[in-house]
Amino acid sequence: MAKISTSISIDADVKAQAQELFAELGLDLSTAVNLFLRQCIYEDGIPFLVSRRKRTESGCPAEEPQSAEH
Repeated sequence: MAKISTSISIDADVKAQAQELFAELGLDLSTAVNLFLRQCIYEDGIPFLVSRRKRTESGCPAEEPQSAEH
């Protein structure tokens, strides 16, 4: 499969943090992006939930307020 070069804009600190993480996993940024893109194709969409729901400090979804309609 032919490879092409692509240019994207990434926040400098996000890129640095991602590169550090991927290096610990034995990956470079290019390989990680390719994994993400292939997974999107495989899943026929983004391979994780994209939501506007707020999260707690632990990263868990915040509890939805319960309705008083009983």
